[in-house]
Amino acid sequence: MTKKRVFSGIRPTGEFHLGNYFGALRTWVDLVENYECIYSVVDYHAITTPFDPKEMPLTIFNSMASLLAIGLSPENCSLMLQSDVPEHTELAWVLSCIAPLGQMERMTQFKEKSQQSPENINLGLLSYPALMASDIIVYRAQAVPVGDDQVQHLELTRDLTRKFNNQYGEFFPDPEPILSKTPRLMGLDGKSKMSKSLGNHISLFEQPDVLQKKVLTAVTDENRKRRSDPGNPDICNIFALHNIFSSAEEVETVNRECRTAGIGCVDCKKMLLTHVEPFIAPFRDRYTELQNKPAEVHEAFQEGAKRCRPIARETVDGVKQRMGLGSHAVSQQSVTAS
Repeated sequence: MTKKRVFSGIRPTGEFHLGNYFGALRTWVDLVENYECIYSVVDYHAITTPFDPKEMPLTIFNSMASLLAIGLSPENCSLMLQSDVPEHTELAWVLSCIAPLGQMERMTQFKEKSQQSPENINLGLLSYPALMASDIIVYRAQAVPVGDDQVQHLELTRDLTRKFNNQYGEFFPDPEPILSKTPRLMGLDGKSKMSKSLGNHISLFEQPDVLQKKVLTAVTDENRKRRSDPGNPDICNIFALHNIFSSAEEVETVNRECRTAGIGCVDCKKMLLTHVEPFIAPFRDRYTELQNKPAEVHEAFQEGAKRCRPIARETVDGVKQRMGLGSHAVSQQSVTAS
């Protein structure tokens, strides 16, 4: 039985954090057993916002090493760098020509980025979802692992594939979402989702002393002014992390003892550390090892790009054929006309 093909990509941000892992990357690892998986570091997506070209190579390399460190490899999936397969951007132009402008302007990410950086509203930011759609359908992927914040982009992808199929003939499958089982993780500030740019994250490869400092200084229930005040775990980001890392029995204990002031916030944080550090340690060790083996990292991604290029080329050639584009279509027309 042929496995369904899955595609997903992640922007290069250097080291990934727990929010990245539980929101997407853990699902990536879980899927390799039952799907044909293609995973990409999508570096073209990274240039829609300001960046330093001197720092970008290291940022990309660290993202590549991060994917290998969590257990992905050429043996269980295809790993590639987006810019190494030019068909991504070639197909994105085609999709840009059928994507309704009003729908692109309504995309949540475009509106948020425009508000955050009004001085940097560029065409790439507007057409970002078309490139994202191209990333998926250039491999004619049948499923895409997504978090709740990416569902809108996948719906646009499905709209564009249907529109193309209706105009030019059935060609693309309708990619289905594979939703993350973990809610979006809040950052250590207790206000925003975990984000490296906001500095409220826990790295997936955090050093023990840094991890301890971050957790012990994290914001908890701000209504709990003293050790003797009862707390509300429902609004505490540390308790949210307990729900991921701790046993059901320990979660219940923390829930009960916090509400009755049986334990303080520091006690709660120290209990969490006993679970987070052992979880991170194997990832950190593998990531450190890969930092000293750059050739292994590059080879894995070059091998993946070599696998992916023929698939992407076949798709783009099929698109051009259906649209009457390219020298082959013109030569065939010339033969017919003669």
